Amino acid sequence: MGPNPKRLLKRAEFLAVRRGEKRRGRLFLVEVLDRGDGLSPRVGYTVTKKVGNAVARNRIRRRLREAVRTHAAGDMEPGNDYVIVGREDVLTIPFGQLKAELSRRLRGTR
Repeated sequence: MGPNPKRLLKRAEFLAVRRGEKRRGRLFLVEVLDRGDGLSPRVGYTVTKKVGNAVARNRIRRRLREAVRTHAAGDMEPGNDYVIVGREDVLTIPFGQLKAELSRRLRGTR
């Protein structure tokens, strides 16, 4: 498994990734942008207010971050930016399934 990806922190970086490819799923939307450099991948996490209150949104964000850290970081391509937009179902699905689904989406397979 590769090193943990760097974080996207600035709004402009998040907005730039929106121009890239979108991989939709029941649990989350993954937006991918190829930066064209060979540097380490970067990832950002977003959960909209539609999903719930701050506690629920933070729990979703934490689960996604942990799934990337423990499992899916190796599936990220160098030179890519990823934005993972979490949905409500992330809270109820077993963690193993979440990791598998995230890996599949990051690799770009159905």
